[in-house]
Amino acid sequence: MLQSQPMPVSPIVADVPFDDDGVHHGFLRMPYSRDDSAWGSVLIPITVVRNGDGPTALLTGANHGDEYEGPVALQALALELKPEEIRGRVIIVPFMNAPAFRAGTRTSPIDRGNLNRSFPGRADGTPTQKIADYFASTLAPMADFVLDFHSGGRTLDFLPFAAAHRLDAKVQEEACIAAMRAFNAPYSMVLLEIDNVGMFDTTVEALGKVFVSTELGGGGTATARSIAVARKGVRNFLIHAGIHKGDPETAASVDLDMPDGDCFVFAEHDGLIEPLADLGATVEKGGEIARIWPVARTGVAPVVYRARRGGILTARHFPGLVKSGDCLAVTAVAVE
Repeated sequence: MLQSQPMPVSPIVADVPFDDDGVHHGFLRMPYSRDDSAWGSVLIPITVVRNGDGPTALLTGANHGDEYEGPVALQALALELKPEEIRGRVIIVPFMNAPAFRAGTRTSPIDRGNLNRSFPGRADGTPTQKIADYFASTLAPMADFVLDFHSGGRTLDFLPFAAAHRLDAKVQEEACIAAMRAFNAPYSMVLLEIDNVGMFDTTVEALGKVFVSTELGGGGTATARSIAVARKGVRNFLIHAGIHKGDPETAASVDLDMPDGDCFVFAEHDGLIEPLADLGATVEKGGEIARIWPVARTGVAPVVYRARRGGILTARHFPGLVKSGDCLAVTAVAVE
C-alpha cells in the first residue's frame, strides 16, 4: 500500500507577529539561493497593525511589478495607520511580487512567473509559485476582507475603477460589490475577466472572502490623481469593513458593467496606433476607435478597428506600437 506523502511546508517565514497588538514592520523572508548569494533571501516588506479582536483586512499592491498606485498608497498607510484608529487587524503588503516590483516588470525577473496567474501556487515550486502559495495558504485565510491594487502597468491604461466579479455565490457577490462601491473610485466595475485561471482574485473568492480589485491608471507610472484615488479608497474600504473608525470620504461614482467578450477589441495587426477616442469617451457599436498604421513602408492605408459594443471607452493599449494579439481597447456599459 502506497504511503501518502506529507504536504510540503512553505519555506517563507514572517518575522512579524500577527496576533500581537500594535504596529509591526518587518519582512516575509523567502530563501533564494543564487549565483550572487548562496544562502540568500527575497525580502517582501510587510506591516501588521492590530488593535484587539475584530475583522482582518489583507491589503496588497504590486501583484504585478509595474503597477504603482497600490504600492504608494500602502506605503503611506503602513507609515500613518495607528492602532487606536482601528478595531481588528490590517495586514499590509505593498510589494507582493517584490522581485518584479524591484525590476519594474509585470513578471518576475527570477523565473518570468506572472504572480497573478500562479495561484494557488506551490510550496515546493518556483519562487513565484512559493509566493503565491504563502498568500493563498497563510495570509488570505486570515482575512475577512481583501483589497488587491492593480493598474494597467506599462502596456495598458484604464479609467480609474474599483472592481468586483460576478460570482456563483450571490450573497458573497453582493458583499464584494458593496465593498467595491464603498472604495468609491470615480468608476465602479462589475468585471469580466478574460483569463481568471490562477488569479489571486479567484483563490480568495473561493475561500469565501470579500474581495475587491482595482484598475487605477497605467502606462507604467502613477499620477497625483490616481494615487489620491488609491489613498482615499483604501481607507474607505477599511471603514466599510468595520475596521477603521473614521468617516468615509465619498464623491460621485459611475457604475460600469462588462457583460461579455464583446467589450474587448484585440489587435490583429502589428503597427503604429492612432487612437480615435480617448478614455472616458462614449463610443457607438461599430464606431471607429483606432487605426493601426503599417511601419514597414509609406503609402499603405491603415487598418480601422471598431468597437464591438457601444459604451464608455474604459481601457486602451498604452504604447504607441502594438502587436497582433494585444488588447487594443475595452468598452464598458454605464449602469443607471
